[in-house]
Formats: sequence, structure tokens, C-alpha cells
Amino acid sequence: MLVIENLNYTSRATIFFQRFSVIFTDILFIYAVRECCRCVNGKRAAKDILEKPTFILAVLLLWNFGLLIVDHIHFQYNGFLFGLMLLSVARLCQKRYLEGALLFAVLLHFKHIYMYVAPAYGIYLLRSYCFTANNADGSLKWRSFSLLHVTLLGLIVCLVSALSLGPFIVLGQLPQVLSRLFPFKRGLCHAYWAPNFWALYNAMDKALTIFGLKCNFLDPTKIPKASMTGGLVQEFQHTVLPSVTPLATLICTFISILPSVFCLWFKPQGPRGFLQCLVLCALSSFMFGWHVHEKAILLAILPLSLLSVQRAKDAGIYLILTTTGHFSLFPLLFTSPELPIKILLMLLFTVYSFSSLKSLFRRERPLLNWLETIYLIQLVPLEIFCEIIFPLTPWKRHFPFVPLLLTSVYCALGVTYVWLKLYISVLTERISVRQKAE
Repeated sequence: MLVIENLNYTSRATIFFQRFSVIFTDILFIYAVRECCRCVNGKRAAKDILEKPTFILAVLLLWNFGLLIVDHIHFQYNGFLFGLMLLSVARLCQKRYLEGALLFAVLLHFKHIYMYVAPAYGIYLLRSYCFTANNADGSLKWRSFSLLHVTLLGLIVCLVSALSLGPFIVLGQLPQVLSRLFPFKRGLCHAYWAPNFWALYNAMDKALTIFGLKCNFLDPTKIPKASMTGGLVQEFQHTVLPSVTPLATLICTFISILPSVFCLWFKPQGPRGFLQCLVLCALSSFMFGWHVHEKAILLAILPLSLLSVQRAKDAGIYLILTTTGHFSLFPLLFTSPELPIKILLMLLFTVYSFSSLKSLFRRERPLLNWLETIYLIQLVPLEIFCEIIFPLTPWKRHFPFVPLLLTSVYCALGVTYVWLKLYISVLTERISVRQKAE
């Protein structure tokens, strides 16, 4: 198993090791969920434990459908990593800033995808820890800047970075590490398009190409075949729309993150504002990042769970994102025996999510409007077409990518809607006098 050249190696012992190691490392995730539940505002009293926000949050995190299939069926160690992230979030909510910073620094060196949410951590620590006081109107008291606190944070980051990257620097292998961390030659999108802005961009380019060919605006001999839908991880050029470069995605991501970071700095709301910024940073990077994997949607879904049990508006946003995001993970499990498993598991989690949050906010307005409800219901006929009807048609042989394209594009509409709705909610939200004082 440890021989690099030993491709396609498999054994029962290896499978047992993989499965049990994932289960064992989930202990950290369970502990992190417990700490997050302790941070939930318990204003909503409930006689039945099943209706308490802390219990609902625990179930939404521990039995998250996406994390379950990605780790325990598809096989990865995301539970361990998300455990570190949630534990760092809990420590920041508990005002144990140095512990939270240490945990996030360790997490970042475990997997660099968490750079997506680094701006939220950096600004929140600077605003809440490096500056120790606010004015009466909530504005920053510049004289409260603490050089000691900045030094402590810097030491933590430098120490973790030295332990992680030091051996590679000594051996002269740091350039090799960086080239593998940022593989720009893999192309704008993965073989299966993540449901983000670039999936809509690619689909529009395909539609314009077909229209151009029908109207004889384009030369068929100059158009590459299946350049984006061939199922290969590679660079490609768009036919009609301008091709997208890594620098363009970086600029789009940076611009999309800026408003949430500004809100965290100028409209501080404590841990709640930090969570909102974290989710928006994750969603913005998912929407506009280079070569984004569909699994990265969990980076927004899991922290949004903490907000979903506190306000009805956030609960509605959570239901749309979690249903759409989890559905977009279906192509990861593509074999026939896995079809009933993934459908049943998602149904169980989705039904519980809707019923528990609806019960928690039963005295408030409906969590979803009629248009949002119709959108989510349409996922059912989409799945029936992709899994049952399409394989029986002659299209499967000539257009095998159609089910993935439909799934990606339809889910991208939902994710884009959630991103916009959450941004509007954050930007238009009024801060109470008490929040300003805090």
C-alpha cells in the first residue's frame, strides 16, 4: 500500500484500515460539534429535547449527508479537517482567540483549501483580539491596539508554518510543494463541473456555440469537440465567450469576498458576524475559484448550520443550500448499487432538516417562499431523468455528459441564488444598539 508505483493496489486489510481510520478521526469532529453546540444561543426554550436548537444543530452536523457520503462512501478525511475548523470557530466564539488561531493555522497546513475562509479569520482576529475596545457607537477605538496580541498571533502562525514547511525548505523542495498545491494547468473546472458561476458560464458558451453553428456564424472545423465535456481534467478554451485565466478567477474571488470582509470590520456583530463572513468567503470562493471541486460546498454548508438554528431567515437559506449542495454531490456515487443508498440517506437528512427547522421557527413566517419550494421540488424529476430515463435513450452513447451538465447547471442556479440572498441579508441587516455596544 505504501509503494508509490503500486497502482490499482487493493486488499481487504487496506479497506479496513481506510474505513476505521476515518471513523476514528471523526472523534475530533464529534468533540468539535459538542463545543459548537455550547456556543449556540439558548433563548428558544423547548420542553422536548428534540426541539432544542442545540440538539437540532448536533444532528445537522453529525449526520450531515454530504460529509457522510464524501468520507464514509467516497472515502476521504474531511470529518477530521472540519472538526478542526468547527473547533476553531467554537474557540473564537468562546473568546479563546489564541486557541482558535492555533487550530486554524494547523488546519490550513493540513489542507490549503481552507485558505478560502482565511480572510474571515484574519479580519475577525484583528478586529476582536488585536483591537481590544470599541467606541460607544460601535466604531473601532484605534488606541486600543495591542502590540502584544499581534505578536502572539504572529508567533503562532510562524511556529506552525516552520514546523510544517521547514523540512521542505531545508531539502529545497518548497517549489515542488507549491506547484502541487496550486495546479493551474488542471483547467478552470473539474471533470464534473462544480455548481458555481463557471458552470453557468460554460453552459452559456455551449449554448452560444450551438446557436452559432445553427445560424452558420461559426466554422465547425475550428471548434474543438467536447473541449469542456470530455470528462478530462485539462485546460481548455471557450468557443464564443472569452476564455478564463487563473488571474481572472482570483480577481473575481477577491472582489466577491470584499463586501463580507468590510461588513465584518465596519459592522461587527461578534461571533454571528464572523460566521456570516466565513460562510460568504467560502461561498464566494466556491462560486469564482479556479478548478473548484464539488465537495467544497461543504465548507459553506457546515458553518451555516450554526446560523440556521438561530434565525428563521438563515434557516431558509440553509435549507436551499444544503438541499442543492448535497444533490450536486450525487455524481460522486455513480454505480447502480449506490443509487438507492444515496437517495435514501439524502431523503432522511432532508426530511429531518425541513421538519426540525420548521418546528423550531413555527411561530415565524414560512422558511421558504413558493418559488424556492418549486425550485427544490424540481430536483426530483431531474434525478429521475438523469438516473432512469436518460440511460435508456440513444443520447447516452453520443452525449454521456448531459446528466452531469444538467445537474451542475441546475444546482448552480440554486447556489448562486443562496449566495446573493445571503449577501443581501448581511448588507441590509441593521445592528442593534446592544450589538454596537458589544
